[in-house]
Amino acid sequence: MNTTLFPTLHFTQTTGERALVLGGGGSTGNAWLIGVIAGLFEAGLDVTTADLTIGTSAGSTAAAQIAGADPTELFAATVATVPQQRTGPVGSERRPHRPMADQLERFLKIIDSAEDVTDMRRRMGTAALDREAASDGSWQAQWRATVASRLPSQLWPERSVLITAVDARTGEPVVFDQHSGVDLVDAVAASCAGGGLPYLIGDNPYIDGGYRANAENADLAVGYERVLVLSPLGGRTLHPLDWGTRLAVQVDYLRAAGSRVESIVPDSGAEHLFGANAMDLSLRPAAARVGHGQGSALAARLTGFWR
Repeated sequence: MNTTLFPTLHFTQTTGERALVLGGGGSTGNAWLIGVIAGLFEAGLDVTTADLTIGTSAGSTAAAQIAGADPTELFAATVATVPQQRTGPVGSERRPHRPMADQLERFLKIIDSAEDVTDMRRRMGTAALDREAASDGSWQAQWRATVASRLPSQLWPERSVLITAVDARTGEPVVFDQHSGVDLVDAVAASCAGGGLPYLIGDNPYIDGGYRANAENADLAVGYERVLVLSPLGGRTLHPLDWGTRLAVQVDYLRAAGSRVESIVPDSGAEHLFGANAMDLSLRPAAARVGHGQGSALAARLTGFWR
């Protein structure tokens, strides 16, 4: 196994028994994560007690949420949200959320022109900085307020939580934790900055942590005995396969280092809730319910693994 496959990061690497990895996947991905965790919890398996939680993009929001609130309450709040009414005739085909579609188009163009994942991160950072230079600058405060409103607590939890991001100027991966000197809200806002604009922490601009390698960043759990990965995007990647960033490669990397790994991905019948529709807020209750059903069904099988 090539142990240099994933980028080296400068943070205090720890080891322990159990790591929970929460991958990115937009607004519906966040709802699905909350649903899975609540389903497991209500069936008797509490994964919020992990020694390490790794959050990327939507998963960073979920990591902060489960650290500050009961999973059942988070799930109830998610499914209670009244979906926005959609326009168009009944039964009409659901179109991808336009901002998400635009961002996906830009992302695919950059992937096509990049030599490898390192070059892709640099190009994504440059594109984000160019868009920021042409903006009116109001996005920063609005985005921070939005992220803050989603978090039950704005304090870093006592348990170890890692939040991923990418430096927009250098393209280098970054991991924030309670020792980084960065507010939890800012760390999550940076990790979720996938909409085409960078998020500033001080004078440093950051983009979405999902650009580091892939949406999960499960390799950061190396050294932990048991690793549970929740991947809203199903472990898929838009990168060329020879870049070696997809979840299956991350899992192989962890297992080669001695970890036992289990992964949960959305049921195949729920794929329409994610991907191009990931920012459709009207789909959040449905995504949460799908996750809850999966968590409930998988709890018995995963109990022996986790405990």
